[in-house]
Amino acid sequence: MDGVEPKRARAGHGLAFGMLRLIGSPVFWLSAFVAFVLAGLALPLRLPLGPNYWDTAVYLDAVQRIRMGQVPSIDFFAPVGPLGYYLTTGLEALFPQAQPMLLVNWAVLPVALPLLALLTAHVGHRSRAQALLLLLPFLLFASLPVNLHGLYPMPGFDGYGHYNRHVSLLLYVLIAALLFVRNRRLLNGMVAALMLALFLVKITGAVTGTILVGYAMLAGRMRIRDVAVAAGLVLVVLAVLDLATGVVRAYLADILTLLGLNTGELLPRFLTVASVKFNVVGPGLLLLAVLAFAAWRERVPFSLAGLRALLAAPLGWFAAALFALTFFETQNTGSLEFIGLWPIVLLVLLGSWGRRDRLSQVVLVLALAVSLPTALIFTQRAARAALGGLSYTSLKLPDLGPLGRVSLKPDIAERAVGMLEHYAGQQESYRDLVRRNLLPSYILYSEIDYQATWLLEVQQGVTALRAWEAANKRRLESLFTLDFVDPFNYLLDRRPTPNTPIGIDPRRSTPDIDQPTLEGLNQADAILEPKCPPTTARTAITQHFAEALKGRRLVALAPCWDMYLKE
Repeated sequence: MDGVEPKRARAGHGLAFGMLRLIGSPVFWLSAFVAFVLAGLALPLRLPLGPNYWDTAVYLDAVQRIRMGQVPSIDFFAPVGPLGYYLTTGLEALFPQAQPMLLVNWAVLPVALPLLALLTAHVGHRSRAQALLLLLPFLLFASLPVNLHGLYPMPGFDGYGHYNRHVSLLLYVLIAALLFVRNRRLLNGMVAALMLALFLVKITGAVTGTILVGYAMLAGRMRIRDVAVAAGLVLVVLAVLDLATGVVRAYLADILTLLGLNTGELLPRFLTVASVKFNVVGPGLLLLAVLAFAAWRERVPFSLAGLRALLAAPLGWFAAALFALTFFETQNTGSLEFIGLWPIVLLVLLGSWGRRDRLSQVVLVLALAVSLPTALIFTQRAARAALGGLSYTSLKLPDLGPLGRVSLKPDIAERAVGMLEHYAGQQESYRDLVRRNLLPSYILYSEIDYQATWLLEVQQGVTALRAWEAANKRRLESLFTLDFVDPFNYLLDRRPTPNTPIGIDPRRSTPDIDQPTLEGLNQADAILEPKCPPTTARTAITQHFAEALKGRRLVALAPCWDMYLKE
């Protein structure tokens, strides 16, 4: 019996050691994350409603168009690149009941996760700890549709900024690869794949990536030949894609159109980013100053070799990445701002860890100040939404499918129902606001109760359309909606009009109507006009497409909907 206890103790120690090895394995965390994502897509989850939820429905409009054979930038004008729409369409085909916010948020993972797995496997051969420290932050920020800058005080998941989050995650992997991958062929392949993905998701992501890759060449992490090989691979793939579909030329034409629609000075945008994200920019600038002082104190020689050493050091990388990521954020309205700094902060921490001089301790504190608030904000916003959602209620949206699987506070749900009735009965009051160029609220589209009212408005429209079709024994095969987003073709499985834009905003992202667009609109059996409430944006959209309404019969479809019917 005396030998039994030591055997049990050894077995217990062995089990504990095995558990520690498992938890310390990147493969374990990657596998657990993939299982989490697959479960989230497969289960009919209901998520707490957040600001600008209708941005998510823009992707559903694109999904329906792609399913019907349309090609982004060729058959419809899109505000960003085609890759996110195709990835969402592929996931939607596999998981048709997935909650759309999760579906779109995770659409980038089929591209990003394999590249991240290659990165962590490569780094893990040298240091498991470093591999985990690169992997876990990515998995955290990719886990849920949460932005780092809240637009509304009530808890909920963010229905906007999806393609900005996609770019931020891809840039994270790119920076980590440029810093930690030592195999030249692997680095060239990863840079090519990431730059291709960035270009096809959003052009400003590709510009930011180009800045970072250019800096990697200056810092000696990539040779000119390596950059040329990576660029050549990207161009070959784009050329083949363009020869097969013509989508690249059309996408570039859309980019030029968007540049013409979005003019303005860049400096005020930099100041906006600095003010909104001062919790990162402030400590980041202090960290740069301290790193520069440390380099001066170490008497880095004023020579070409000294300059190269500075460029390759964390000081140079941090300055370059801070500038590049700030540039990207000047083109955004919120996402996962500055998460790409973490791989560089990790280098700073590795260089300062264990050193006892006062300057190293200051560097350590500032490095943590740059990175920890971002992780805490994400975790806090995600936890607040998840925990708050436990007491939330649902809306009666039987015809909206997964789009309607949202929850919100019971009093806000009641308010949404009441506001829909109010908007329908007080049309003239809101038209007066339109004449004054005012919204009912300064942040109307970010307000959760308005997004709930919009969902109820769409439900009313679907019900009214089906009732009209049954009463008139006529199926409306193609629909177009005079609003920012058009969910009806997706919800009713109809054919979207060709050559018409998605995510309509005449002031920022929608070009002037031309003959192909007019011909596409003429194919619509019905053009729907929402009225609850009339807004400056909806009025601008109606005026933008006024030519297409000529010769159609106006039908009062429902209290919140008019229909311009093709006879």
